[in-house]
Amino acid sequence: MSDNQLLGLDVGKVRTGVARASWAARLAEPLKTVHTATAAEELRELIKRYKVDTIVVGLPRNLNGEDTQQTAWVRQWVSNIKKQLSPTFYWQDEAATSRLAERRVSTSKKNRYLADAIAASIVLQDFIDSPQTERSSC
Repeated sequence: MSDNQLLGLDVGKVRTGVARASWAARLAEPLKTVHTATAAEELRELIKRYKVDTIVVGLPRNLNGEDTQQTAWVRQWVSNIKKQLSPTFYWQDEAATSRLAERRVSTSKKNRYLADAIAASIVLQDFIDSPQTERSSC
């Protein structure tokens, strides 16, 4: 892997949490929350600024690991966004990351935005910590 950076995404229909990490440091940090409708523009800038070569997207599933309507929506969103951006995309199971992130912050509106970015950092850290053989490209 290169010294380039990775972005992690927790994609929702309204908001998308974004986190970043470097391959060298291997430690994810919350970056920001963006509006999903304008995420492509924001991601394009972040890719350029941080020299991103990998984007990891949290894949929502139910507690049994089965796809849901949200899973289908996120898969379609990623299919569309991949056409606009150059990095390699990977899936990472996001089992309960949003709930875990919400526990880390209070429930004010400002903190809900922070929770999305924290959820993205949890997704990204899970990916970094996973064996390369378990990684699934989009």
